[in-house]
Parts: sequence; structure tokens; C-alpha cells
Amino acid sequence: MIKDLWYKNAVIYNLSVGSFMDANGDGIGDFQGLQRRLDYLQGLGVTCLWLGPFQPSPMRDHGYDVADYYNVDPRYGTLGDFVEFSHACKQRGIRVIIDLVVNHTSDQHPWFQAARKDPESPYRDWYVWSDKKPADAHQGVVFPGVQKTTWSWDKEARAYYFHRFYDFQPDLNTANPEVQAELLKVMGFWIELGVSGFRMDAVPFVIATKGPEVKKPKQQFDMLRTFREFVQWRCGDAVLLAEANVLPTVDQEYFGDDGDRMQMVFNFQVNQNLFYALASADTRPLAKALEVTRVPRPSTNQWGLFLRNHDELDLGRLTEAQRKRVFDAFGPDKDMQLYDRGIRRRLAPMLHGDRRWLELAYSLLFTLPGTPVLRYGDEIGMGDDLSLPERECARTPMQWSDEPQGGFTKADDPVLPVISGGAFGYERINAAHQRREPTALLNWTERIIRMRKECPEIGWGDFQVLPTGSNAVLAIRYDWRNNSVLVVHNFDDRPHEVALAVDGEGKSPRLVNLLAEDHNDPEEDGRHRLVLEPYGYRWYRLGGLDYLLRRTEGPVGGAKRS
Repeated sequence: MIKDLWYKNAVIYNLSVGSFMDANGDGIGDFQGLQRRLDYLQGLGVTCLWLGPFQPSPMRDHGYDVADYYNVDPRYGTLGDFVEFSHACKQRGIRVIIDLVVNHTSDQHPWFQAARKDPESPYRDWYVWSDKKPADAHQGVVFPGVQKTTWSWDKEARAYYFHRFYDFQPDLNTANPEVQAELLKVMGFWIELGVSGFRMDAVPFVIATKGPEVKKPKQQFDMLRTFREFVQWRCGDAVLLAEANVLPTVDQEYFGDDGDRMQMVFNFQVNQNLFYALASADTRPLAKALEVTRVPRPSTNQWGLFLRNHDELDLGRLTEAQRKRVFDAFGPDKDMQLYDRGIRRRLAPMLHGDRRWLELAYSLLFTLPGTPVLRYGDEIGMGDDLSLPERECARTPMQWSDEPQGGFTKADDPVLPVISGGAFGYERINAAHQRREPTALLNWTERIIRMRKECPEIGWGDFQVLPTGSNAVLAIRYDWRNNSVLVVHNFDDRPHEVALAVDGEGKSPRLVNLLAEDHNDPEEDGRHRLVLEPYGYRWYRLGGLDYLLRRTEGPVGGAKRS
């Protein structure tokens, strides 16, 4: 494909260095350990790694409290280790994007320490201060039930400082041109060390106006164009992936009407409605979410699709009734819920370890419009440890084998406890066992990833939700360069029969099943009749497997329907 649009048909794998593989036996994952597992990731089919924060940090928020943007935390290794890792990825054709956490710093960052000590310090205006506590200080907290205010008193500065997140994470004054210039230096630094882009954390807060006088923050979208221009000047195929949980009426602002801001944005609207569909077997809200986030956009833009990530499953965009339905299905106990809006569990225990349900969910991840983003350990169905606080329960070490500590470390005291015992303990769920079992989830995931890469229509093409006559069954047709793919999913725990007019004109071609041998020919009325088992799914190619010969050269965007 086209080099600078590599992300359109990528498979992104998200991991935390500290939780993946420990090479030196201190109980904490490191870059040397991660480098030694690259062959595993390459074999799985991963084309891009997204690394969580690994810069020096007090680690009060899993590294999202950064204390030095220009280094590697000694627990994970050195800058030299990072460069060796980056080079090893390049050798294997795997790109690397890293978290860019620039809405706030740690309160231990030298910038904040200088700012609090001296009102005349050049760093004072790098943060947001107020002599008096604003009246709305208790509004807009990100972590309800844990965080009580967005303004905290600093004894040394003798002033209140603004923090959208925890009180140990003071917000940077991102409207300050000097701060913006420094952030560009940070991006330039890591690009020179081999990264292919950044997952930008909390983008709506980064670009929002901040200050005690700000009652209704305005979004400074031009800042996004500045970031985009810089990374592409430094590296033409670098990508920016935005974490922006915003309404569909606003998301186009993050892409830019001319596609000149973020190349990629996570599709939270689809994610939340997908879990409602999984809980209720009602695909109508999901189909609507697909349509409202479909607004025609430049071909350089792409959605990031995900099931679970390192945070809670945020359900804040659902109605109260919909949210209750998801809670009842996947997080019924109070200790499974978080911040009054989400579920903190991993995917496999949420779906009760049901292999049929898991395959359905992953099939959707790889066939909904956009680029799939897979969380580490989900390929083997890892569980969670609800005894750990907040989001830490879903950040436990990778389970490599049935050796002590799951093969993650030789230490007796890992950074977080490895899940042991029960249905999801490392003794039963581990990569070594599953790679030897042909029907295991790991090998199924590898095959599904390979097939996803062979269906660029999903990443590049236009799509249409087809009527199925059943609220429980979702059918999507993709078209790109004279080729078409059809994917059908049954969200129900009972079988459904559907009749599809695949081309809308009653002259349907043969449907070639890409995952099994049961191909489907149209009946006399031109419709295809399919019987889907509980949680069943089908991937079809329209016509025959000579599609490569029929693929046309043409514009890189969505193709004209045929």
C-alpha cells in the first residue's frame, strides 16, 4: 500500500513495557525483555506497537505522571535500550508509536518544581495558577469518587494550581507558545529515535483553554494542525492517534475538514454502542453509531477501533438504561465498576470466558470500519485481578507460560501480582500452552489477523450497513477498487436466519467464505439466505478468489460502488 498511509490497514498492539517481559529479574518489565518478545508479536501479525508511558515517573498513575520527557525510566532500561528495541522493530517491519502525555506533568517534574518556587521563574506561566480557589473547582473532575477537585493549593507557590486529573498531575498551560514549542521538541526527539508517531493522551483537555476565569473552555483546534505539520515535516509517514471521547458532532474537528489535523481518532461512540449490542443483542444503536461517525472525510483520516484498553470501559455516552444493561451483563458488582461511568474488567472475564462470545467480539474488532487496536494479553484471553485498585486490575503482567510468575519474571515480587489460580490464572491461560494447541484462542487470533490484512477493503473502503430483518444481526458490505467484502455477525445467544440483498439490485454474486468452506450462492430472487449459529459470524468475499486480478488501480479513498 501507500507508505505514508500505512495506518489504514495496520494491526496495532497496545502494551505497557513494565508489564510485558522482565529480562533482568527485578520484577519489572523492560525494553530488553520486550525486544526478546518481538518475534512473538511479529508471528501474531502485529504491524505497529503502541507503548504506554515509559519515561521517568514517580509512577503514581502508571507512568502518566511524567517527570522527564527526554529519557527512559531506569526501571525499563536506558535510551540505548530503547534505540536497540526501535531498531529491532524496524528490522521486523513493526512500527512504534508512543504515548504523548502533554496535558499535564508530574508534580515532581523540574518545570513544576521551578514554577512553584519562584513567581518570576520562566516556568511559572507553563502551568495554570489562581490566587483564589475558583467557585467551580469541584466541577469537571475526570475521576468521580476518587478525585474531589480540579484546583489544589500549593503551599510553596502560595497559589492554587489547575489539574484536570489527579492533584499530583498539574496541567500544562498548553496555550503558552513556549510550552507548545517545547512539546514539538519532545515529539522531534522521539521521532529521531525511531518512533512512527504518537498516541496523544486526553486531547480535548490538551487543546482546551485553561484558567480561573474560564467558565466554558474553548477548543483550540489549530494546535492540532501545528502538531500534525511538525511531525510530518520531521517524518513524512508519522501518525497522530487522538484519544478524544467526544460527540459525533465534534469529531470532525479533530480530523480537520481538509484532513490536516489528527490522522486517527479512537471511535468511542462505536465502542460504547458495541458493548451495548453485545449485552442486549440489539444492533440498532451500533448501526446508528456507525452511520453518525461515517461523515465523509478525507482519505487520510481513519478511526481507531478497540474493545478494551488500559483504562476503564467508559460508558458515559450511553443512556442510563443502556448503561445499566451493560453493567448488568458485564460488571454487575460494584467493585467491577469505576468512576460511576465504566467497567474496569478485562474482556475475557466480562464475556464470562465464553469462547463463542470472545470470537464474536474479536471478529467485530477486526471488521468494523477503521484500524483494529488490540490490548496485550487479549489474544490469549487474559483475566483481571479485582483486588487491585482502580484500573490496575486490568494491567497485570503478561502470562507467557506456566512457569513461576507466568514466565514474566524470575523475581518473586513482580511489579503487579501475576494472576494465579482459577479460570484465568497463568497456570491455565498462557501463550506457551496456546501456541501448541491448534484450536487455542492465540492461534485463532493469528489466523484472523492474517485474514484481516488480506481484506484492505475494511481499512480503505467505503461501507454500507445492509438490512437483515433481525435486530440481532449486523451485516456490513465494504467496497474498494472493484472489490467487495461482506461481514455478518449474530449478537444473539440463539440462531438467526437472514436474507440479504448484497448488491441491493437482486443480482448477487457468489459469497466466498474466507474462514470456512460453506460458501453461499444466491437463490432465485437474488438474495442470500444465511443461518447463523448463536454468536455466529461470517466473512465473505463477493465473487471469487480471483479478486486480486479484478482489483483496480485508482484513488486511495473509498471506491465507487459496483
